[in-house]
This record gives sequence, C-alpha cells and structure tokens, in this order.
Amino acid sequence: MISTLTSYQLAVRDLPRSLEVVQSDARVKRDTEYYLENIGNVKSIEDLVEDDRLFRYAMKAHGLEEMNYAKALVTKVFEEGRDEDDAFVNRMADGRYRDLAETFDFSRYGTATTSFDRAQQGVVDKFLRQQLEENAGATNEGVRLALYFERKAPSLTTTEEILADRAISTVVRQVLQIPEASAFLDIDKQVEMLDERIDVSTFSEPEELAKFIERFVSIWDASNGAPNPSLELFNQGTAYGVSTDLLLTIQTLR
Repeated sequence: MISTLTSYQLAVRDLPRSLEVVQSDARVKRDTEYYLENIGNVKSIEDLVEDDRLFRYAMKAHGLEEMNYAKALVTKVFEEGRDEDDAFVNRMADGRYRDLAETFDFSRYGTATTSFDRAQQGVVDKFLRQQLEENAGATNEGVRLALYFERKAPSLTTTEEILADRAISTVVRQVLQIPEASAFLDIDKQVEMLDERIDVSTFSEPEELAKFIERFVSIWDASNGAPNPSLELFNQGTAYGVSTDLLLTIQTLR
C-alpha cells in the first residue's frame, strides 16, 4: 500500500494537474459548467438559494456541503453581511461561513455580487480543491487531513482557531502527541497547553508547514494500519462541523 506521505506528495507536487484530473470527472464537469453558465444570472439572495444546483455547488466549494438543508441560516448570513461587528456571521465560530459571506457579499454589492471573479472562477477553484480532498479521503483519510491542513493552516493566526476546527486540531494533537481526551479540558487549559508547544505563525512559512505535515503523515502511517473512522471529522463534530448552538439557531430559523 502506498504511504500517506507519498500519496500526499503526489497530490501537491503538481497540484494543477491533480485538479485537472478532478475536473475531468463527468459529474464534476457537468456541475461546474452549469455553475459558470448560470451564476452570473443570479442577482439576489433568493436567486442563489432557490436554485438548488447552484446553491449546493457554492456550499460544497466552501466546505459546507453537510449544511445544504440550512437555507434559512445561510440566507440570514447573506442578509446581514459581514461589515458590522454584530453581524450574524461575525458571531459564528465557524470561519467557513465568513468565507461564504465574503464570496457572496450581497449586503455590500447587491445585484453586482456574482459579477466578481471570486463568485465565479473563484468558487470553481474552491470546489475542485474540496473535491480533490474528498477523493483523497476515499482511500486514505490521512491524505485528506494533510491536504486540508496544507490549505487551511497558513491562514491561522491564533491557537483558538486550531481548537475551533476539529480536523486541524486532530492533526496538531497527533503531531504533538496530545491525547484526544484533552479536548474535554477547559478551553483556557487547552490554549495554554498548545501555546507552550507550538507557534501558530510558523504555519505561514512553507518549509515549517511542510515539516509539520511530514511529521503528521509519518505518525498517521505508524498509528493507522487499518482504515480510520476519522472521516466523521468532515461530517460531524462540534468544532469542524456543526455546534450545538448552531443547530439550535437553525431550528429557530426554520
């Protein structure tokens, strides 16, 4: 069996080629063509939310595929925008929604929102990367975690952001050999524990990031001889996925 490190390196060594392979898939190609042909016609929040095919594509591109049903919540995110400190999206711990609100900033740009590249090819690029990671996880979840970490870690600025993302925190805990049970400790204690052992700013340095990922995949291969159930990291959980508070919010919006 090919090692996690080798699989990861093959994926990132020629990332454009890896993404071309993803894009050549018939279903992906159809969905992408539909998105690019129709997104420019979207002039309102309702236009986007009511076109289920466009909406699902946009949600998956932002890593929110599991929340396709939460249209009322997403509508609220779009309506309030991101400019005000007390805007709904700025009170959410999950940064994926802030990315979505930035891509589709109807509050600021109105009918011109989908005319920008970030809402057109930008979304396609995000979708293809999400699909690449998903495909990798189908055979080796360690590769998916490594690819996700490689994409997200450089933008981290605080230890709290590590703890707020279950997939990211899993990678960090494995490298630092911190037991998963530590996730049940008081949040301040967890922050203190990580601050003593890691400098988040180093993830923005390509060489340091590469070393960290190499340590992770080596540990992963040594610890996971059999298929690992951590695929659930991308489908559930309070940190990476849907928090209890968020679910309660969704219920009130239905």
